[in-house]
Amino acid sequence: MVSEIRLFTETAFFEKAQSYQSVLSLRGVLVNIEVIEKLNARFLRLNPEIALCVDESGLSLCANGMKMQPDWKAEIPRLKRASLKSEMIARACNLSEKPQLLDATAGLGHDSLLLASLGAEVTLVERHPILFTLLEDSKAQAENDPFLAKVVARIHLVFSDSGDYLQQQIDQNNHVDVIYLDPMFPQRDQNQQAVKKQAQVKKQMQLLHLLLPEDGEMDLGDHLLVLAQDIAKRVVVKRPRLAVFLNDQQPNHQWQGDACRFDAYFNV
Repeated sequence: MVSEIRLFTETAFFEKAQSYQSVLSLRGVLVNIEVIEKLNARFLRLNPEIALCVDESGLSLCANGMKMQPDWKAEIPRLKRASLKSEMIARACNLSEKPQLLDATAGLGHDSLLLASLGAEVTLVERHPILFTLLEDSKAQAENDPFLAKVVARIHLVFSDSGDYLQQQIDQNNHVDVIYLDPMFPQRDQNQQAVKKQAQVKKQMQLLHLLLPEDGEMDLGDHLLVLAQDIAKRVVVKRPRLAVFLNDQQPNHQWQGDACRFDAYFNV
């Protein structure tokens, strides 16, 4: 877990950078602000180490000449599509019932945004302080967008380790309709079933992989599936189409696509 990181910004955004510095400090990350003359593509190429940057678009993660933030506004065209209700994720999560849903593997929050747009009340859990702060910033910006405001009102962010959070819900005898899992590194499952060679991970995922190095079982999601089945009527797991089952556990039902599938486990 990153405990110290540089933050690049220009003079015009220094106060904004200080506010992010304060928030991240409370979450255990030491942020060293460096004011530069111009935060542009050339500067990022010349400073390839993983860092944060603050500009007119808010907080971003940067490395290797790239800059990334969870861009929820870019998802608006997809959310407006008439066919959204028929997507596999919507059917797998039974969104016609407008469930109480817990996304225990937040990532960039794009799936949670889709789920909330179709009426689910979504609790989004993320343990990494930098990724959580990026998500928090994206939600705050989305609240000012006329279309997204009503959607993100149904998204609730929780800063916690997902395993700890699920165990807490078990201890308190709390239940939810659906728990959604999309493990970060499914292509590196321990059994390596015949997963074909994949194309290079897109920019956002490249940066996430730098921020979130693999550190064992929790990132593969096996332990999360076991915990989730204790409190959810339905657990839905997103997998690459040829990947092994999470926790080597056969699902009750599957929705198959060309590149991925959704495995569903029902608590009956």
